[in-house]
Amino acid sequence: MTHTAVAQSMDDRLQREFDELVYRHYQQAYNLAYRLTGNAADAEDLVQEAFLRAYRFFDRYDRSMPFMNWFSRILTNLYIDEYRRRGRLRTISIDEVYSGDEGEEGTTMDLPDTAPDPLERALSNEYLHAIHEGLQHLSPEFRVAVVLADLEGHSYEEIAEITRTSIGTVRSRIHRGRKQLRDHIKKRHPNLFERGDLK
Repeated sequence: MTHTAVAQSMDDRLQREFDELVYRHYQQAYNLAYRLTGNAADAEDLVQEAFLRAYRFFDRYDRSMPFMNWFSRILTNLYIDEYRRRGRLRTISIDEVYSGDEGEEGTTMDLPDTAPDPLERALSNEYLHAIHEGLQHLSPEFRVAVVLADLEGHSYEEIAEITRTSIGTVRSRIHRGRKQLRDHIKKRHPNLFERGDLK
């Protein structure tokens, strides 16, 4: 087998491995991006850019590390870099009016509804809206830490690895981020605290 054939065989193997990882982890990556950016368009762009960067450096991926930890580092770093570059990432409300495919003005975005009863649905939507809104007011470092810990379920050690910071810094960012999130929600949505939905 020639050197070129060996190199091509290795390239094919890496391509298949990468494709499988993208297929397996795409939804989780998109969910993380959405929680960071706050909207579908920016989340999709962020995921695409992160997978492109991951592909470019896939030969450096340490297989002893879980793929999503390695990939989350790439995605969160891209998010923070973009946040700093723009000054603030653009976010849209799910209630914002947009133009439909055929230029129809006044169409609103519909979200799937899985709540069994209208009261539960209203409380759940209000709670999720409050969390989403509050996350958008956190600094990128705090938002990344809170999202990775509370929404993605990563351990402090994993977050430290993803963000390349110390565990102490991670604990501090999570603590301060949660406090800022709680304070923001308490100020903007006091009824959630009065009902006992949040503490």
